[in-house]
Amino acid sequence: MAAGATISVKGLAHAFRSGSGSVSALDGVDLEVPAGGYASLMGSSGAGKSTLLAILGGLEPPQRGSVVVGDTDLSRLRGDGLARYRRSTVGFVFQHFGLIGTLSALENVELATILTRLPRPARRARTLALLHAVGLGQRTTHKPGELSGGERQRVAIARALANEPRLILADEPTGNLDEASARGVIELLEQLHAERGCTVLVVTHNRAIAGRASQQIALSRGRILAATCHQSGEGRRSG
Repeated sequence: MAAGATISVKGLAHAFRSGSGSVSALDGVDLEVPAGGYASLMGSSGAGKSTLLAILGGLEPPQRGSVVVGDTDLSRLRGDGLARYRRSTVGFVFQHFGLIGTLSALENVELATILTRLPRPARRARTLALLHAVGLGQRTTHKPGELSGGERQRVAIARALANEPRLILADEPTGNLDEASARGVIELLEQLHAERGCTVLVVTHNRAIAGRASQQIALSRGRILAATCHQSGEGRRSG
């Protein structure tokens, strides 16, 4: 896997149209995450977390300000350019897993490897390696309905790694899990972060989970309230 990508956001502003006019989602956000960093993002509902994640992930082009991930200026991309960026740079992990219920764990992950344009034998080999990496080497033929919540999220993480991303964006990855499963998923993300060197940004409402990150960011009403850093080992001890 390639080294993690830096995140550099300056003066980011973004608004949405509503029936009563324009609603500001982000208002002058400045944010820096180093290559290979592990950051958490907290904020109440409506704080702008999902909008920020969508812009960093190339799902929504920024309206005003500068957003640079690695050596890619997202402010200059639209359409196909954003699609190429998503394929080459970003891995997404969602709260609701996003797996296809009729496909096995192996098929769900292998489907994501199609975008890599590798030959089929290489795609299958990568898929099996990823499922082993997330501890599901013995569950490859099981469909989502036959897996626990924690196992389904592990499949989703394996799928996020299919394109060897430099940036992993995890949106409430433990939101639908019990405490033990949530801890296992976060520990897995931490392990993969350490082993693969990708930059990780986790959105969470859980303060204990947020505290495990080496960089903690608080967002409120579209603005960064605070951004604190500490050694990642400290976060694990306090978590």
